[in-house]
Amino acid sequence: MEELKLWQDDSWLKPWKKQIWERYSRSIVKKQEIAGYGKRLTDSVNSHLFYGTFNGPSGSLIFREWAPNATELYLICEATNWKKSEEYKFKNRGEGNWELVLENSTLSHGSLYKWLIFWDGGQGERIPAYAKRVVQDPITKLFAAQIWNPKPYKWKYSAPKKVENPLIYEAHIGMSSEKAQVATFNYFRENVLPIIADLGYNTIQLMAVQEHPYYGSFGYQVSSFFAVSSRLGTPEELKELIDEAHSRDIAVVLDIVHSHSVSNVLEGLSYFDGTEDLYFHSGDRGYHPAWQSRCFNYGKEAVQLFLLSNCKYWLEEFKFDGFRFDGITSMIYLDHGLEKDFNGYECYFNGNQDLDALVYLTLANELIKEINPNAITIAEDVSGMPGLAAPLKSGGIGFDFRMSMGVADLWIKWIKERRDEDWNMGELFYELTRKREDEKTISYAECHDQAMVGDKTIIFRLLDSEMYTSMSKATPSLTVDRGIALHKMIRLITIATSGDGYLNFMGNEFGHPEWIDFPREGNNWSYKFARRQWSLAFNEELRYSYLFKFDRAMITMAKVAEFFSEKCDSLYQHNERQLLIFKRSNYIFAFNFSPLVSYPDLIFNAPAGSYKIILDSDHPSFGGFGRNHQESIHITQYVNGVNNLSLYLPSRCALVLKKQEE
Repeated sequence: MEELKLWQDDSWLKPWKKQIWERYSRSIVKKQEIAGYGKRLTDSVNSHLFYGTFNGPSGSLIFREWAPNATELYLICEATNWKKSEEYKFKNRGEGNWELVLENSTLSHGSLYKWLIFWDGGQGERIPAYAKRVVQDPITKLFAAQIWNPKPYKWKYSAPKKVENPLIYEAHIGMSSEKAQVATFNYFRENVLPIIADLGYNTIQLMAVQEHPYYGSFGYQVSSFFAVSSRLGTPEELKELIDEAHSRDIAVVLDIVHSHSVSNVLEGLSYFDGTEDLYFHSGDRGYHPAWQSRCFNYGKEAVQLFLLSNCKYWLEEFKFDGFRFDGITSMIYLDHGLEKDFNGYECYFNGNQDLDALVYLTLANELIKEINPNAITIAEDVSGMPGLAAPLKSGGIGFDFRMSMGVADLWIKWIKERRDEDWNMGELFYELTRKREDEKTISYAECHDQAMVGDKTIIFRLLDSEMYTSMSKATPSLTVDRGIALHKMIRLITIATSGDGYLNFMGNEFGHPEWIDFPREGNNWSYKFARRQWSLAFNEELRYSYLFKFDRAMITMAKVAEFFSEKCDSLYQHNERQLLIFKRSNYIFAFNFSPLVSYPDLIFNAPAGSYKIILDSDHPSFGGFGRNHQESIHITQYVNGVNNLSLYLPSRCALVLKKQEE
């Protein structure tokens, strides 16, 4: 058996060679089955170019669908009074393929249509599986496909070069406005994109782009996988947003949902041709017990081609710069990883794995890199499965990065359960830097998950009710002083110890108040909590502006410093004093988490040289108390065979020092 690098990099994987080799071999074989020996996947993954709606010769329209169980299939629209008409009847082309060619049709750009599918014992209206445009009637709330033949968008800018260290701004277009409404791609492009660029983020991760019938699902109950959510605007407006982001040298990543599908029959793929298992598993395995959604059968070739074509479509049609794959844990375990503690390597290789899902994810990564070698892929997996972010040739699944999801869990746990005085620096440093050396990771203090109704953001946990009463700069509050200080320190130490990148959810950078609660029956369909109050960040009379300015300084520092290429090297830890100092590249990060004690002459070993403060969480412009002299040069002293550096490190303060060039 040929040696794969995966278990060479991690000797703990050697007992599981057989399982790793099996998934590797199955991926290689499946790629050859789809593409042919030695050929590229992308040349054979083109379902979206065959199925759907297309312009034919001489002004004709061509419609194609895959529905093996159908006995008859009709196009219904206004011209047919939304009833079956023999003139609009599809022809059965065999192997489940149906085709309709309309000459001189009254259907044109903007026309609405659906399928009416018949099968033995039943019938139903359906949205085409490959529909590129789906809209909702504002009165009936029903969805329909829409003929979409606009003038082709002309791209103006080239995509940025590959992002080696993503600084990700996770964003939801619909809730990006301060007004109680659904914001649009145009609004985001004109009003929010400049803010992101000013903050210094080099990557935007767009949520809820694929069409979903229920707005409150946060975009994670997808119905039409090839359609841009019409409530946010047109496909061309999304392209213009991505184009302008590229003009600012910002990559745009799609938060893609291939982990499950909405269970809705009228809007989605469930029981599409009257069968339970067209795209999904049959029986209990086809239904997600926690999400009330449908689970794809990743071992079925039609499903593989459907999802792979979906990746290709978003890359080529919209020039996305990669994907963050949502819900991977649910995909790769037969029990979806629910209520499971992944506390040993046997959890990853004990027969609970969906090998078909792992093969699909491997092929998806291969395809994406074939289409765009500069594209990045990010895995959202809570289980920590080894090899997700290792290349296929090493025995991995091929993602570029994995989310370091345990970091956010750590902060929630500590803020909820520990007194400030009990924060242990050795434990903190270990947990923040504990990452697989053979895989790249992206850390975050909190993402959209922590902002959802029923949970609390970090700032809300720190301030609680005083967020409503004491955020004015004119209102003294020890609680707010503590919260502001820790909010900055938590973010800074998270990015400083991150493996290869960092993520922030829209608005959390300035401590956005309250939670996210989408319009629903329980809140009388209110948009009050499904928006972002940008005015708070720019109001100089409020302390939110301090956090906003600190985030900009922190992100700018991280982007310029490029310290991700080196590991964190601990220089000084003291649990009782609550001091933590470490080096990364030419930068020293010094943290004093003590709520009470400042250290006016702290001495610790450091590489020889002179250092200058480049970021101080205690600076007055960030809501601090200005206890450090920013222009001071700190020079190491050689004493008793070691180089020592001396600092004044105030309580609840973090400093970043850069080694000065000789």
